[in-house]
This record gives sequence, C-alpha cells and structure tokens, in this order.
Amino acid sequence: MPEFSEYPPGTPSWVDLGSPDVDASARFYGGLFGWEAAEAGPPEETGGYRMFTLRGKQVAGLGPLQQEGQPPAWTTYIASENADQTAEKASGAGGQVFMPPFDVLDAGRMTIIADPTGSVFGVWQPGRHTGAQLANEPGSFAWNELRTRDIGAAKSFYNAVFGWDVDTQDFAGGQYTMFKVGDKVVAGGMDMGDMFPAEVPPHWGVYFVVEDCDAAAAKVRDLGGQVQSEPMTTSAGRMAAVADPQGAAFSIIDPTTTEQSGS
Repeated sequence: MPEFSEYPPGTPSWVDLGSPDVDASARFYGGLFGWEAAEAGPPEETGGYRMFTLRGKQVAGLGPLQQEGQPPAWTTYIASENADQTAEKASGAGGQVFMPPFDVLDAGRMTIIADPTGSVFGVWQPGRHTGAQLANEPGSFAWNELRTRDIGAAKSFYNAVFGWDVDTQDFAGGQYTMFKVGDKVVAGGMDMGDMFPAEVPPHWGVYFVVEDCDAAAAKVRDLGGQVQSEPMTTSAGRMAAVADPQGAAFSIIDPTTTEQSGS
C-alpha cells in the first residue's frame, strides 16, 4: 500500500475541495471512493474543515467556500520548506499571492497563489500534517496537471519558484509537459487549446485512481455528478473528466488499462 509520511519540496503533497455544501460533498465522495469525512478539529478553530480518509489514512481535505462567488473546486498543494520564501519567489516571478502565508494551527503553514497564467494552487509547509498519507492507488490522488493557455510562461514561473525542469513529449496528438524535481517527474502540464471551452479558466486538475474507469464514471452519474468527457484509453491509462454535483471538476484514471496493454 503506497503510504507517505513526507514529500520532497516541490512535490504536490495534498489536495482539498472547496464546496458550497460540505455535507453533500462528503456523501458524494463517500459513495464514489469509499471515503469517510471527519472534522479536522474544533469547527471554531478549523472553520469547518474536514479530512477525507480511506482505511484510516488521510487522502484529501474538504472545506466550505471562503469567499462569495468562489466556484467549487479542487486545489493542489505543493510542498515547500518555507512558505514565506516560496510566496516571495512567486511574487517576484509574476505570480499573485492571494493569501499571505499563515499558520494552520500546528498542522503547517500555507499560502494560496495564482501563477502568471491564472492557475491557482496552494503551497504547504508541513508541520504536524505532512500531506496525503495514501496516494497512487484506488481511492487516492495520483497526478496533478496544470492546464494553461500559456505553457511557456508557466514553465518559466514554476522553474523560478520550485526549480522545476521540464520534459516535453508528444501525447494524444499534441504536446505534454512533464515537470521534474531532479530526475523525478512530479506533475504534468498542457496548453488548453480548443480542448477546453473559452470560459474555462486555467487551473490545476487532479486525477484520482479507480479500479474501473467506466464503472466509476457510471457511479458519478448515479450519485448526481456529471461526466464531462467519456472514458478513453491512452498510454497513461483509461481516464475520464467528471464533476461532482456541486460542479467541482476532477479526473478519474485506471492506470492499469493502457493502449499498450491492449485493453
């Protein structure tokens, strides 16, 4: 079982959901992934934040929306040794710091940033909470993908802030960027192009592993969500883009079923 107690700086380490109805979201993801949701602490201290767990391991977070007009969305958090320094680097590289770094009780220190292309992400400096305790297996996140309308500007920004190197490859008729920390691939990136409607803003997408993509997509519908793109088989796995009943988009992937596998 792929369990994690730490993440190297520059690696996506956590994902959480901002929802207008946390109870409904807890029910949906419980039905889809088998997650349980519990209060992260006294609500007056945590703002109602909850932890999703799978088999007792923390896999994701859930909280109410913080601002009027804020859309429901999943947020990717990237590990940092020093959130304050990361925020300074981001600002100097053309990013926008939406939330200045602040302590989250003794769990860690965080900030929310938009890169120069408009994609929003979080930075997490671990304290007691080091990130997802379970990843890369069914019911947990396995991949974080930047979707932007200016991949060139994004490459420069993330290199300046996190030291990410890039490896651009041909994929699905276009080009796909692998972001690397040293020799390890930590995230992906792509130009949105015509694949996304013009009204869809640049964003970080999250992929959750499932055992059967088609069955999971059907369950999304049964639970009141939407399948935005039907399951398709690629060299990375069989995947689909979906959204929960509140409108938060995410992707599901079965990495065992690939074009190479002949399935």
